[in-house]
Order: sequence, then C-alpha cells, then structure tokens
Amino acid sequence: MRGPGELVAAIPVLLGFHPERSLVVVSTHGPGLRTVGVTLRADLPDPTAPDDVGELCEMVAAVHPDLQFALERGQRAIYALVVTGQEDPDLRPYTDAWRAAAPPDDVVWEYHDSVPPVPDPSEVTVNLAGHSIRLADMRVVAQVDEAAGVVDVAVYHPLLGELAEMERQTMTFLPLDATLGERVAGERLRRVETAVAEPENTITLLEFRELVGRLGTADAENDTGTDTGTDTEPHTDPTPDADAETEPGTE
Repeated sequence: MRGPGELVAAIPVLLGFHPERSLVVVSTHGPGLRTVGVTLRADLPDPTAPDDVGELCEMVAAVHPDLQFALERGQRAIYALVVTGQEDPDLRPYTDAWRAAAPPDDVVWEYHDSVPPVPDPSEVTVNLAGHSIRLADMRVVAQVDEAAGVVDVAVYHPLLGELAEMERQTMTFLPLDATLGERVAGERLRRVETAVAEPENTITLLEFRELVGRLGTADAENDTGTDTGTDTEPHTDPTPDADAETEPGTE
C-alpha cells in the first residue's frame, strides 16, 4: 500500500464485500507501514432510527419518568448516550444507579449521567433567533467564595442585548454548561447573571473553566490535608456594570 487512498480502495477486497454503516479497523506494519495486517469490521448503529429512539424513551422512563436523555457525538467514542436528571438532587440516585449499570465505554458508545463539557467551548457557535453567537466571544466576571467552594458569575456577549428574555437566559446558562459540564455547573455556580453591557475585568470561558477547576483542586487538598503553598486569595472582580441587565438564577 502506497497511501491512504489505496488502503481505502482495498477495504472491500480485504473484507470480501462493500461495507455500509461500518467501523473498519485496518492494521499495518513493516517499512513505511505498507503491509496490511489484521482487518476488523463492526456494524454502526443508527442512533436516530425511530424504533430505537422509541424503545430508548421507554427504557429511560422505566428508570424514572422525569429523567431526560440525549444522543450526541461522543468525545472518546463515536456516539454518546447521556441520561440526566438535570441536577435535580432527587434524581441523582437514579442517574448514579443507571451509570453504574451501564456497559463499559467502547469505540462506538460512551455513557454519561450528566451533560459533559465540550472539549473547547470557544469552537462552538450557537444559532439562535436569527443570530450566530460564537462562544469564543463570551466573557464572564467571576467572584469566588472559596469558603463555600462556589462562584457567582455574570455572563456577557455583544449580542445578548438583542435577544428576547427567554433566549437571553438560554444564552446565559448554555455557555456555562458547555464549559463546565452540567454537574460541575450545578455544584459550583451559585448566582448567575446576564450582563448586556460589558463589565470590567472579564475572562474567557476557558479561563473560567480553569478558575472553577482550581476550586475542585483546593477541595481535594483540604480533604487530604495537603498544603501546596498555592496562593488562594479569592478572585475579587467587581460586580457587573450598573447598566447590566441581570437574570439571577441558581443551578
């Protein structure tokens, strides 16, 4: 084999048929990796097939009728199945039990008991109410309460002031969930506000992820009695500009 094109063209010959909706793994070895070794193929399920989705609805409702689920593109596998109680503490035992009973992750499926964070929120663009809103342009002001292990946050984007109230609230919480993941957002965020005028001392979503991540590290060190000598002075950014419109909420 002299290149990827020849390898792809040879797959039907290696398998003896033309595969459809398949995951094909071909090993190569030797000088220049030009010698073909073991070839494996597996069927890919259709996560949007109506019968499968209907059956999945029934199965999730059988665990608890208030649970929600989503079929998404996976981060480590091709697909991801997320079953979530949207951080309702009464539903946490059910999602914990479901995750414990779920099969192990493999190359096709991965499983989550809450909506996970996206790898890089700055690469996400949300199309909402006729606007294309780049999360890379989102800015936040964070005030850390280290004693309580939580953060108060104001969220700003230049287009938030052009959205209706419901869409504005959606675009306040969605970037935070995408950045932290549903579970961490529920545990670490105390007060969330929408700023329609840009505040001072803002940080990006990735910087905000690092800030919240340090809270988890501090909790772990406190649990083990470890003193790393790290400066843990609270983040003291001021509250949003007085002209900022706020949508308080808790998760």
